[in-house]
Amino acid sequence: MDLLDPHPLAGVVDELRIGLNAHDVHHAALPFLVGEWDTSRVEDVSFDVLFTSPDIDAFRWIGAPRPEIGATLNLAGRDSLVHANLTWQLPVFDTPFYLEAGLGAAIHDGALTGAEPGRKNFGCRVNFYERWGVGAHLGENATATLTYEHTSNNDWCEANDGLSNVGLRLGWKF
Repeated sequence: MDLLDPHPLAGVVDELRIGLNAHDVHHAALPFLVGEWDTSRVEDVSFDVLFTSPDIDAFRWIGAPRPEIGATLNLAGRDSLVHANLTWQLPVFDTPFYLEAGLGAAIHDGALTGAEPGRKNFGCRVNFYERWGVGAHLGENATATLTYEHTSNNDWCEANDGLSNVGLRLGWKF
């Protein structure tokens, strides 16, 4: 690696994102019930690292998703999570806009059962993680994505309080 390379992560890391989220806007996995959302608690900060899609047949066969790791940290003492997932991005025709979907797993710092008021009963330590988004390329190296992320266990454990956050993530592409 050339020490003078302005982007030493290029080729491995595709994009870094940071965002702000409204915490626990709804319990549902799909973001259709917008009229029921409670967006009064903007108290989460998110960080994501999206890696370059591996150049292997299996990844090309499933649409070349980007592997991702990230965290959503609640700054008000509520539930936080760390996730690993695959993220697909679909351009909207010949425009700067795109649709995005991510699927994977998350681990959280919440209760399994018996949660304090204002916190969730997740049931399982590791849950499913989904994220839906609509975004735009703001330039050659910048993105903005409106996201809806959700984690729950699909009723596989005793409790299943779903956690959904909505927010805006700004990205820097390499």
